[in-house]
Amino acid sequence: MSVFAGLELARRLERMEATSGARFVEARSRVSPELGAGWIEVAGAYAMFDGAASPVTQTFGLGLFAEPALADLDRLEAFFRERGAPVFHEVSPLAGVPLADLLSGRGYRPVEFTSVMYQPVPAPGQPAEPHNPRLQTRLMAEGEGELWSQISARGWAENPEWTQFLLELGRVMAATDGARCFFAHLDGEPVATAVLNCHGGVAYFGGASTVPEARRQGAQRALLEARMSLAARERCDLLMMCAAPGSASQRNAERQGFRIAYTRIKWQL
Repeated sequence: MSVFAGLELARRLERMEATSGARFVEARSRVSPELGAGWIEVAGAYAMFDGAASPVTQTFGLGLFAEPALADLDRLEAFFRERGAPVFHEVSPLAGVPLADLLSGRGYRPVEFTSVMYQPVPAPGQPAEPHNPRLQTRLMAEGEGELWSQISARGWAENPEWTQFLLELGRVMAATDGARCFFAHLDGEPVATAVLNCHGGVAYFGGASTVPEARRQGAQRALLEARMSLAARERCDLLMMCAAPGSASQRNAERQGFRIAYTRIKWQL
C-alpha cells in the first residue's frame, strides 16, 4: 500500500501523538492529582499540561484541522500561563506558511525540530533480519510498572539530576491507558524499554530507552520488530516514529523502512 506525505497523513500522525499525550496527562492526573494535569481542545489542537517542566506540556495539531483565530491563540496561551507553564506549539509544516507568520508576529520563535517518520505496516509473514540471540522481548506484566520506569530512567538519565524526574515520567507512562510497554532482556536481564500506542489505525512508537552498558546489542531493533508485530495484530495500517533530525534514532528508523513525512517545528512564546 502506498501512503504519500500530505495534509491527510499529517492529520492522522498529529492526532495520534496528541491522543497519546492526552492519555498520558489523564494518567498523570490519576497518579499525581495535586499537579492539576489536564488538557483541552481548541480549534482542533490538543493543549496539554503535565507540569511546567514536562516535555508533554505543549500543543499538537495547531493549524491542521482548523485555521486558528486570534481568540484561539489567546485561549491556548491563557491555558498555559494560568498554570505557570511556558507556551509551546509543535507545528507541522502542512499547517502552512500563514500560521508560521502569525506565530512569528506574535512573538514566538522556533526552538526545536523533529523528524516525523512513517511507513505502512509490513505485510504479515515478511521475514525479519536475524537478531542477537541473547535478546528477548516481552510486554510489561501487571505489577512491573516500577521496574519498567527504573530501566527507562537509567537509559535516559545521562545526568543524575534528571533521574527522579525521569522515574516519575516512566511511572506515569506505565499507568497510561492504551500504552503497551515493552521490555528487552539481554541474557535474561531487563536492559531496554519501549512503548506502543495505537489510535485511528496509527501505531506510534515511543519510549525507546537502553541502559548504557547494553547499548549496540540490537535491543531497540528487537523492540521495534516486536511492536511492528503487535501493530499488525491490532489491525493498524500505519506506523509512526519521531526523532531528532540526523540522529542515530532517525538512522535506525530509516534502516527499518521508515521515511520522513515532514520536519516539525516547536515554537515557544
